[in-house]
Amino acid sequence: MAEKRKVKKKPEEANPLHRDYSVGSNLRFIFHALLTEYPVLWLLLPLGALVSPVMQYLWSFIAKLVIDMAMEGEGWRRLLLVIGCFAAVQLAASLLNTLYNSSCWYRYIGARMTLLTRLIRKAMTVDFEHLENPDVMDAFQKAQNSAGNNNSGVEGMMRTGAGLLCSFTVVGTGIAIMGTLHPGLIVLLLLTAALSFLMTDRINALAKRTVWDVLSSWWRKNNYMQNISTDFQAAKDIRMFHLKDWLLEKMRELNRYRYRMQKKNEWLWFAAGLFDSLMWMVSQIGIYVFIVVQFVRGNISVGDATLYTATAGTFFNYATQLLKSVADLRQRSREVCDFRSFLDFEGGDLNAEGQKVPRTGSYEFTFENVSFRYPKAESCALKDLTLTLRPGERLAVVGLNGAGKSTLIKLLLRLYEPTEGRILLNGTDVRTYEKRDYYRLFAPLFQEVELFAFPLSENISMDTPEATDCRRVEQCLRDAGFADKLKELKDGVMTQVLKVIDDEGVDFSGGERQKLALARALYKDAPVVVLDEPTAALDALAEYRLYQEFDRLIGGKSAVYISHRLSSTRFCDHVAMFQSGKMVEYGTHDELLKKNGAYAEMFRIQAQYYQEEGGALCG
Repeated sequence: MAEKRKVKKKPEEANPLHRDYSVGSNLRFIFHALLTEYPVLWLLLPLGALVSPVMQYLWSFIAKLVIDMAMEGEGWRRLLLVIGCFAAVQLAASLLNTLYNSSCWYRYIGARMTLLTRLIRKAMTVDFEHLENPDVMDAFQKAQNSAGNNNSGVEGMMRTGAGLLCSFTVVGTGIAIMGTLHPGLIVLLLLTAALSFLMTDRINALAKRTVWDVLSSWWRKNNYMQNISTDFQAAKDIRMFHLKDWLLEKMRELNRYRYRMQKKNEWLWFAAGLFDSLMWMVSQIGIYVFIVVQFVRGNISVGDATLYTATAGTFFNYATQLLKSVADLRQRSREVCDFRSFLDFEGGDLNAEGQKVPRTGSYEFTFENVSFRYPKAESCALKDLTLTLRPGERLAVVGLNGAGKSTLIKLLLRLYEPTEGRILLNGTDVRTYEKRDYYRLFAPLFQEVELFAFPLSENISMDTPEATDCRRVEQCLRDAGFADKLKELKDGVMTQVLKVIDDEGVDFSGGERQKLALARALYKDAPVVVLDEPTAALDALAEYRLYQEFDRLIGGKSAVYISHRLSSTRFCDHVAMFQSGKMVEYGTHDELLKKNGAYAEMFRIQAQYYQEEGGALCG
């Protein structure tokens, strides 16, 4: 039996998008967001810092005074007066402390939600090409984790920063009290607390680097497995192909990996907790021995001994908490670095840079020696393409799957920018135009029709309710062949789509979704229509008829029809045939048939699908 070799895993490479920011920079970023959202915290945060030492030390002073007064034979009336005064101060401090706590916690959540909204906006506006880059998606996942709960990342830094301010005033007061006994005790308490802090800080850094950073890709994979296993669209395949056990085993593998990493994390923190307990024991033994010796020698009273022992415990706890808060702050800062790294990632967010696209009656697009290579791909998906789409022209782009057709469309729409060459609009490089304004030129229909859990009218207008013209929506739906289905919907264009938000929401079949996509394109009324295999759910004959009707409806607009089927080529002005990322043939339908090349062969193979009652629709 061959001996098994242990394969040493290579350490995970650092994400190239990650940036390191200082703790001070992250504090300014977080509290600027917090105080901008809730200015009242300018008053509440200092209030909490002032009240905290009163809450912690007041009763220690009461105990000292009461014991000393009793030992000196003070009357009970004076004792009650002192206790009453202290009780009134304590009541006022408690009310202020309650006001502080109850007024701050939900504002931290609100500020985190505001920052999370900024993160989501960033994800929706970065250049489309980045969404297929694993480094970008891992960076986004880590940023989401940083804004995903109350105690870590951005909100954790808010809470830790505010808590640090309160701990600082408590420790400062403790130093003042313990300093009246002996400065060496302060050194002992601070030294043991500092050692505990250094261990916690080291464990925090080690856990993030060896556990949580490594798990960033696990979150993405786990989210995918959870989504796919409960996705309605995948449910049919899961049942028909008996995928349950296979998917469950994939999830078990992920869970086993998470368990191993979680176990590693717990052992790290077990060591930190053990060391922390040791430091607490050392500090308390030292303090109690010193106080007992001073009391026996008569240097301090019973009341003093009570005050110092109570203060020593509170001081050590808060000194440790203060330094641990510094360690926690550094850890939260590392997580905020994840958040800010994605937020500051220069992803081409749809900003206002560039010129506005001139509004003219005609638009001509020219590809000049355009090539494109996907990130980390070994070869180009599109190679040395030179092609012109003239105003009002119908262009059919055909070829088998993987030929480069969809890449061409992504470049035309500027979802991607060329790796080499350039694309011109009326003679001007499209990169000089503002991207958001450039998008307005196109009404695209993609193969995967995405529906949103909004009313049907908004799914067609793709706009706010106030800006949606419902009459126009109805007309576009009828023009797209959706009239019969629309009659079945009791709420008409106000019908809620999907059951995600509304239990009465309606979903639609693949063919119905395609018609909704056509209605969207008609409603947008853009000068250029792009159909990227949007009729794949229809049979060949229905696709041909729909294309013909749609071609009639768009009138004099330019149109690009992308398909691996040839139902659109007869009524298009030109046909571009693609193979392996290259345009291998270009011309009219008749010219390419006469050429008897790749297009003619593909057309003859598919011709049988375009027959109706013995008469050829395409031939």
